[in-house]
Order: sequence, then structure tokens, then C-alpha cells
Amino acid sequence: MSSVEKKIEAMRANPKGDWQIGDFETVARALGMVVRKRGGSHVVFSHASSRTRLTVPARRPIKPIYVREFIQFIDEIRGQA
Repeated sequence: MSSVEKKIEAMRANPKGDWQIGDFETVARALGMVVRKRGGSHVVFSHASSRTRLTVPARRPIKPIYVREFIQFIDEIRGQA
């Protein structure tokens, strides 16, 4: 299991963990997502195979709802949703 897969499973198991926006960006880039950061307080994740855009506040700590939405977005991209 790769480090990205381990991080995804850790997010899935513990959405209340101390996750940082850098963790999201690492996973997103490894899965081919587009990460848009324009100097604001939010980061937008998108993927060519989905019409969904996920916006996540970049401040810490990232709330569990955003971690769950990110995992759901990953599952959608992978066709598991």
C-alpha cells in the first residue's frame, strides 16, 4: 500500500484527526486532481472525470465534514460512489 493510500485510509478512519491542507493537496495531486489555490482562504479541488468541485477552507484545523466530503469525492472519482 502506497503512502497516499495509507493517508486516504487514515482520513477515512479518523476524519477528526489533525489534517492539514497539505495532506489534501498531496492526495489530490497523486490522484490526478486539479488543485486551485489563488491566494485566498480556500482551496478548490476538481477532477476531469467529475463535474464536482470541492472547496475546502485552508485554515487549521480542517473540520471533519471537509475530510468526509474529500473522501466521498475520491470515491466518486474512483467509481466507488
